[in-house]
Amino acid sequence: MSLLCVEQLTHWFGGLRAVSDVNLELEAGELVALIGPNGAGKTTVFNLITGVYRPTEGRVRFKDREMVGLPVHEIVGAGIARTFQNIRLFRELSVLDNVRMAHYGSVGCSPLEAILRLPRFRREEARVRREALELLEFFGLADLAGATSKSLPYGRQRRLEIARALAGKPELLLLDEPAAGMNPAEVEQLMELVCWIREQFHLTILLIEHQMRMVMGIAERIKVLDFGQTIAEGTPEQIRSDPRVIRAYLGEDEE
Repeated sequence: MSLLCVEQLTHWFGGLRAVSDVNLELEAGELVALIGPNGAGKTTVFNLITGVYRPTEGRVRFKDREMVGLPVHEIVGAGIARTFQNIRLFRELSVLDNVRMAHYGSVGCSPLEAILRLPRFRREEARVRREALELLEFFGLADLAGATSKSLPYGRQRRLEIARALAGKPELLLLDEPAAGMNPAEVEQLMELVCWIREQFHLTILLIEHQMRMVMGIAERIKVLDFGQTIAEGTPEQIRSDPRVIRAYLGEDEE
C-alpha cells in the first residue's frame, strides 16, 4: 500500500484549469521532486493534498484514508506537514515559541485545565518546551531560542520553518521551494539537511524546487508538470534527457 496516492486530481479556478488529471504515488521513505515552469500547478497540487483547496475532481488518499473534504488540522493530524514558498513564521514570536505553537495540537489537557493551570497542564507545558528545544538542538538553533524569528538570517528561518513542520511528527513532509533565495553554499547545506532529516525522522518527502542542482542531487524520482498536466516522470537521468522537459522547463542548453 502506498503512503500517498493521488488519483486524477483536477482543479479549476473559475474557467482556468490549474491541475488536470494528476496521478502520484509515494512509497514510505521516498524523496520525490515535483518540478515545472512557473504556473505549472505545482503549489496547487500541494494545496489540494493539504486541504487548502478542495479538488474539483479526484482523490487524495494517505495511508489508505481519504483526505479530500477533511479540514486542514485533521490532515496535519493524520501525518502530513508542509512548508511554504514564502516563509510563514510567526515573525514577532521567539524561535522557541514558533516551534512550541506547532506542538499544541497534541497537548493532552482540557481548556479548563489550562485556564486553572492544573498539574496535567503544567506537565504538558513542560513536555512541549522540552520537545521544542530538542528540535531546535537538532537544527542548530537552540542558542537562538529566545530571539524573534524575524531576526534570523534567511537560511536559518528556512531551518526554523522545517523544524516547526516536524513538531507535529509527520510521516509525509511537503517542501515548497525551500531553496528559494539561497546562494549556492546555502543550497548545498540545504541538500544535506533534507537528506539528514529524511533519515533522522523517517520521513517521506515531496519536494517542489526550481534549483535543478538540488533536484537532480537528492530526488530519487521526478514528476514534471506543465500547464497543470504531467508531461514526464522518471529518474533524474531520464528527466534530464527528456526532450519534452528540456523544451518546457530546463531549456535547450541544460546539461
